[in-house]
Amino acid sequence: MIFDNHSHTVFSSDSEMEAEAALEAAARQGLGLVFTEHYDYDYINTRHYKEMEFRFDAAGYWEKYLPYRGDSLRLGVEIGLSETSGAANREFLQGAPFDLVIGSIHIIDMLDLYYPDFYEGKSKAEAFGRYLRVMADMLRANPYIDVLGHIDYICRYAAYEDKELAYGDFAGLVDEVLKAAIDCDVVMELNTRRLGDSRAVEALLPVYRRYRELGGRYITLGSDAHAAENIGMNFRAALDMAEALELQPVTFEARKMAYCR
Repeated sequence: MIFDNHSHTVFSSDSEMEAEAALEAAARQGLGLVFTEHYDYDYINTRHYKEMEFRFDAAGYWEKYLPYRGDSLRLGVEIGLSETSGAANREFLQGAPFDLVIGSIHIIDMLDLYYPDFYEGKSKAEAFGRYLRVMADMLRANPYIDVLGHIDYICRYAAYEDKELAYGDFAGLVDEVLKAAIDCDVVMELNTRRLGDSRAVEALLPVYRRYRELGGRYITLGSDAHAAENIGMNFRAALDMAEALELQPVTFEARKMAYCR
């Protein structure tokens, strides 16, 4: 079964998706699903913190959704990686026997990449360069994660006319991220949210081709859905891309990798 390995329900501060609606949407498409709620320890220290803490109770989450867990649903988490969150992240992960741990970069220098503040006064080369350097460093500092989330996250919100992560422009830095993932036995996610845009596909293909050349063999597919209608978004394009690059889609159960077929 192909799994959508990245989704957010009401346990994530920015989502109102109910578990039942998510499971029904996945079942209609013949997909397995992994809930990966947001845990971003540093968010309350950002200037944009208001009502969104991006924290949740691990034990309460596990107890609430354990009755749903089975062959077609796994329970995971997406943790925010930063220089100051490592100890808190490790402690949090002791709170439940998660199936899958995604590590993602959402905050740099206590600035949320979602907002314009991070990009002010920076050229694209400076902003993307900082993002990729932090990502490589955080991979090596947090080798306990299973998956690196959305390498192209910055492309969603970057305040530049050309938002894409072009491999040719950042080859050395992208290579450092990919090598760190491979060295730390962390699987790259192919986040499908932007694959409906041909420009995103064109930019991402060389990144994942290079991952394969460097020795990467596995990817997870994840829609990053916060609403039921986005479960499995652009999965056909993602599967075509994986096949063309000879990358094996996988999922995780109890932190053990398993092939998707």
